[in-house]
Amino acid sequence: MKASIKRIEYFLPEKKENNEDLKVDNPDWRIEDIEKKTGITNRRISSKGQTAVDLAEEACKKLINSSINPQDIDFIILVTQSPEYPLPTSACVLQDRLDVPSCIAFDINLGCSGFIYGLAVSSSLISSGLAQQGILVCSDTYTKYIDKNDRTCRPLFSDASAAVHISATKDDSIGPFELGSDGSGFDKLIVPSSDSKLPSDNAIANRLYMSGPDVFMFTMNMVPKAVNSLLRKANKNISDIDLFVFHQASKLVIDSIIRHLELPEDKVFTNYRYIGNTVSATIPIALNDAIKENRINSGDLIMLVGFGVGYSWGGVLVKWQ
Repeated sequence: MKASIKRIEYFLPEKKENNEDLKVDNPDWRIEDIEKKTGITNRRISSKGQTAVDLAEEACKKLINSSINPQDIDFIILVTQSPEYPLPTSACVLQDRLDVPSCIAFDINLGCSGFIYGLAVSSSLISSGLAQQGILVCSDTYTKYIDKNDRTCRPLFSDASAAVHISATKDDSIGPFELGSDGSGFDKLIVPSSDSKLPSDNAIANRLYMSGPDVFMFTMNMVPKAVNSLLRKANKNISDIDLFVFHQASKLVIDSIIRHLELPEDKVFTNYRYIGNTVSATIPIALNDAIKENRINSGDLIMLVGFGVGYSWGGVLVKWQ
């Protein structure tokens, strides 16, 4: 059997943060320059005590109400870098909260490429016969790692979750995949604190650090290569793709990818402006919004590409059903 995407639901925390809110803590920031570069005007911020599992639970409940019976869930894969606990696995906590009977449940510790990896693993579970259907959920609360005066990270990142119903089908709708990593860039986007590495009460170590120029150069180097490799694997050309959905990193990043690959702008979907960079959830959220805006129709060939922390990247072609 093959796998297909049946439905997507997502959840955004109630609290909104606009660019004027940034200036309250940072009166010297030139907000117009930040907005011009990032393209982001609003972010969603998880409340105190609200975890990635809490957000994931809300998105999964919406999916259960609209698409899948808990009794029929064969797997729950949670993509997150903000786990509820160092252990146990957050997906197991989520399975219990959702009252799902015994099923395959595990986490994937990846960020901006995580949805693509999760889709690859979900598809493999189904094609191997281990599962018929399940939930792939991406959820992160990066804002809890960000210092309020961090000009690199705070204007970009947002909290959210997205749950995707993956189900068996006879049609070949997902694939091929392009996956890769370059661990030499591990320290360019990192929360250095770890109970086994550094004391967890070290305030600086608990904060997210990103070397923006290094991450940007990695993206401009690897994303075009990944896109072209994926096209070769599928024996397709750029003109064959109906819509490109990239990880919603920022306006600067996506505009640069468009120029580098000479893509038609009307074939690239973006929604970062009012949501921000929600890490692993950006692609499924963008897919859902594209469907709502009638940018995706049955039979369309969609290219999804994620990239970032790790360094890690992943791409896939999806024939929409």
